[in-house]
Amino acid sequence: MLYKKKLPMFLFLLPGLVLMVLFLYLPFGENIIDSLYELQFLVKIPGQELHFIGMANYQKLLADEHFRTALFNTIKLMAFTVIFQLGIALLLAIFVSSLKRGHNFFRTVYFFPIVISSTAIGLLFKLFYNFNGGMLNQLLEMLGHEPVNWLSPELAFTMISIPVIWSYVGFYFVIFLTGINEVPQELYDASKVDGCLGWQQVYYIILPLMKNVIGTCLVLAVTGALKVFDLPWAIAPKGAPQGKTHFLGTFLYEQTFTIGNVDYGSAIAFVIVLIGVLAAQTINRIFTRLSKEEDSL
Repeated sequence: MLYKKKLPMFLFLLPGLVLMVLFLYLPFGENIIDSLYELQFLVKIPGQELHFIGMANYQKLLADEHFRTALFNTIKLMAFTVIFQLGIALLLAIFVSSLKRGHNFFRTVYFFPIVISSTAIGLLFKLFYNFNGGMLNQLLEMLGHEPVNWLSPELAFTMISIPVIWSYVGFYFVIFLTGINEVPQELYDASKVDGCLGWQQVYYIILPLMKNVIGTCLVLAVTGALKVFDLPWAIAPKGAPQGKTHFLGTFLYEQTFTIGNVDYGSAIAFVIVLIGVLAAQTINRIFTRLSKEEDSL
């Protein structure tokens, strides 16, 4: 009955649609307009005439060395996220799924970092990396080595990427484990008869049947890396040292709320959304094409 009468479905969908328009799409449209005017304050004063500057902020982005650094760091983080965050999560899910007992234990242990605030994780790792008395340098000194400046320009990006990647491994682990558990047991039993065991089952059964799950996780991981802000800001505020650890999210925050370049920050926000939409569309198209190619075989 629910599917035959469409009106109740539209009525249930309408409140969510209205909220999305009011609090997401309209502000986003306003953000694009803001990027075309000279703005120094978030709140517009009634009667104030705004100076139209057109595409000046976008031209400034192309010439801004700090923006290029933030963009490059974000792209590197997106690649690291796909390779390490999803890779480790998938391996853990495969290993745990092969166990006969202990699924719930490992699910709880690996998922636990998700319930901790990113800011708290950032402060925790900042204590680890502290040059004077930090946990890592204490261990090095116990082993007879000199302390290391873990947040130096050469190491800072890597040391910030580690907690960013680690903190969400458990989230994708749970999704992958749920996907693997949905694979029918009959397929494993039939594959054993044909001599397909171990990693061959992973390659020929698990990965093909989890294509949609992997595609969804890829979109979430890439767009998540694109929006990263709080954890890097807690470890190294303002892109410290020397702006080397700026990501698009931290650079946007600094320009908008610290320096007061609201119009420039609006342009950065639009670029972030644009990259996210393009990345998500590209991943979806690749996986849709793969599905069509498999269906045609």
